[in-house]
Amino acid sequence: MLVIPAIDLKEGKVVRLTKGAFDRETVYSASPADVMQKWQKEGAKLVHVVDLDGALEGARKNLGSLKNILKVAQVPVQFGGGLRTFEAVREVLDAGVWRVVLGTKAFDTELIKKLVQVFKERIAISIDMREGIIQTHGWKKGKTSKKPEPFCKELEQIGVHTVICTDITRDGTLTGPNVELLKTLVSKTQMKVIASGGVSKLEDLKCLYDLGAKNLEGVVIGKALYEQRFSLKEAIDFVQGLAT
Repeated sequence: MLVIPAIDLKEGKVVRLTKGAFDRETVYSASPADVMQKWQKEGAKLVHVVDLDGALEGARKNLGSLKNILKVAQVPVQFGGGLRTFEAVREVLDAGVWRVVLGTKAFDTELIKKLVQVFKERIAISIDMREGIIQTHGWKKGKTSKKPEPFCKELEQIGVHTVICTDITRDGTLTGPNVELLKTLVSKTQMKVIASGGVSKLEDLKCLYDLGAKNLEGVVIGKALYEQRFSLKEAIDFVQGLAT
């Protein structure tokens, strides 16, 4: 189970939101590249980068910051936020992003099919949940009343390899991950699942690890790292210890 640090970009800075609210942000750094280097030094094997402005406005707004991150990147970067067209996806992949994450366009079946056919496992889908409703457009709208389990089945059928599941009500709250939601999801799909939202302490990682799901690829952690609840190295060492 990978421990995946997050870098959320807003107006060129590294921030964290609380429950996805754009008016509840905390700025942690003015240099995304420095944060990328910090996570690498602490042992990150994959870094999760989100363009929050892009997610809200529907077009990439922090491409310069992303490119600065990629200049110093020595490990894979997965990136999402504002990717609404085939060309936008191809541009960031060509820039050096290892895997893209799509949320708002996840329901555009024809686009997702085309992307998966061309880029295969480099396409991931973000399933962002608030009170059982999948949210889109920067977590501002519920575009469908579909439950995540049947939606995952549809994604699996068109060849998607990876989904990232976020409980928005826990994101940035340090109240613990939604283990029950993840337990259901990993049992209903063969795709790789990445958990996101709510991790506050090392014991939360044990709760996820104890699900015993081989398809739980990792967990994205943001605020707990930025608030120094524990270091990335401590988290990685903790998870490795669970495996022995």
